[in-house]
Amino acid sequence: MSATPGRRNDGSRRDLLIDTALEVIAEHGVAGTTHRRVAAAAGVPLGSTTYYFADLGDLLRAAFGRLADQVSERFEARLAPARTPAEAIDAITDYILFDLEDPREGALSYEFYAYAIRHPEVRSMVEAWFARSQIALSRYFDAETARLVDTMIEGLCTYRGLASGIDEAQIRRALALLSPTVS
Repeated sequence: MSATPGRRNDGSRRDLLIDTALEVIAEHGVAGTTHRRVAAAAGVPLGSTTYYFADLGDLLRAAFGRLADQVSERFEARLAPARTPAEAIDAITDYILFDLEDPREGALSYEFYAYAIRHPEVRSMVEAWFARSQIALSRYFDAETARLVDTMIEGLCTYRGLASGIDEAQIRRALALLSPTVS
């Protein structure tokens, strides 16, 4: 049996709702995200959101989980070709300069962090996201340095998203200070 044109099957409808929730969060923030707004933006009946997600928190967790996976996969892919700490610093610099230019993604990250602060059950998702980055970094740095580099990446990304004036040379210098064995 084929799907009716314009209609999505169950698996893709759930995915559509998650992707649409990210768009709604980026535009309206968590505070402005509702089942009704997500359903309208996705072009599906309102009941679809409650069919697939127990409550709005469940939908937000799914959306933020998808965001964390997408960002982590891109970070891991950027780091994968690096063979040395110096090459990792090059990859991290490129990641900060070129992979994080989308203000929508910055807004989503800030919303995720703020939501996690107010919802301890979501904090573990942020911690898992950070841990995943640190595992990727541990191929090049000891555990303590990997954590510090991850922390610096978060800070640099936040700073670049909200202010100007951090350039490539400064990013490289900051990362090199954390890993003095890299010349």
